[in-house]
Amino acid sequence: MYIARVTVLFRHIAFLRAVVLYSLTAFGGPQGHFGMMMKTFVHRRKDITEEELMDYSAFCQLLPGASSTQTLTLIGYKRGGVVLAMLTLIIWTLPACFLMALFSFFPMRTTALFRFIGPMTIGYLIFAAQQAFRVSIHNTITRVILVVSSLATLLWFKWPWIVPILLVLGGFVTNLSSRRIPQVEVLPKKIKWGNIWLFAIIFILAGASSELARKNNWPNRRPLNLFENTYRFGSLVFGGGNVLMPMMYEQYVARPESQKLIQRNPNIIKMNREDFYSGWGMVRAIPGPVFSVASYMGGIAMKDKGPGLQILGCFIAATGIFLPSALLVLFFFPIWNNLKKYATVYRALEGINAVVVGVMVAAALYMMSDSRWAGWSDVVLNLLVIGVTWTLLNYTKLPSPVIVMIWLALGWGFVFI
Repeated sequence: MYIARVTVLFRHIAFLRAVVLYSLTAFGGPQGHFGMMMKTFVHRRKDITEEELMDYSAFCQLLPGASSTQTLTLIGYKRGGVVLAMLTLIIWTLPACFLMALFSFFPMRTTALFRFIGPMTIGYLIFAAQQAFRVSIHNTITRVILVVSSLATLLWFKWPWIVPILLVLGGFVTNLSSRRIPQVEVLPKKIKWGNIWLFAIIFILAGASSELARKNNWPNRRPLNLFENTYRFGSLVFGGGNVLMPMMYEQYVARPESQKLIQRNPNIIKMNREDFYSGWGMVRAIPGPVFSVASYMGGIAMKDKGPGLQILGCFIAATGIFLPSALLVLFFFPIWNNLKKYATVYRALEGINAVVVGVMVAAALYMMSDSRWAGWSDVVLNLLVIGVTWTLLNYTKLPSPVIVMIWLALGWGFVFI
């Protein structure tokens, strides 16, 4: 059996190599990642179809955790089952977590090297929205859902529940008519409960052991507290990094300032604002998942304990933040596939996919408004980068890593102009 598994994995070396390149060049958070997935795994490699990628993305938006990580994990799952899915997850998260762990030893500010990465990411997002529009928007109701979801997301972009609520409403609206897709008989399938039980058991044990360590004042309890914090974040965060940041800020910066809390828990994990903001600045300037910031936070949290325990803190936090995403997506996805055979769910997918396109449009507009616009020169330069990126993606066969390297090189050269 072991030899058979090795043989199966050997067949997927090309795919894993593509995941490595993707993990080293995927800038811009979930929105930018989607565009690069479209280019790399749909158009260039054809691992999945556009419809499947839209389906995976819509499904992962309904779950808590790191949505781009979950989407890529599902691509690996579709190609080679659970083993390849876990290898994909590890390869995708490892470079970013390593870099963020390194930054916890040497906190630093972002440099001009990443000057063009922001507008480049917007270009990728516009490209992805255009491709998704072609697949998902095909009648009046989906156009209406697109417009409404775009406006709602733009107005309440930082509210964590806006995307899940819009997804549910979109699915409800397209279910108001049953004429297009009639129901056919479907035989129910047995559900495998292993992953969800494992998820719940780890959640309960992490919380119980952390609280027990606090009440009994265990001297070396900080790793337990750190794992509980990050596992809880990975289990409950909807909305990606925009929601993870304020939750971490409240946990590690704001709460430790309470004198009453310090008296009750003098060994609470805490960090200063400068270190906190430095980490969030760096994670947005490197490729990979935004949730890899947990690796940095774990290192900072254990920094006073020496290099060995600081490395352990980076590992514990990275494991804690990504483990719930993997367990949840691999448990719920087979259920999702089974539910899709029901006409009600299939009709709902029309609305859900239309909402996903609307969210991408709103994200592109929000990121444009949130970009650096110091003057007319910045406006022209940013729009030029966005336009050139979109053009390269639409009209050339340049791989995503090459496009990213071009903008990094130009950003470096921009320093000397």
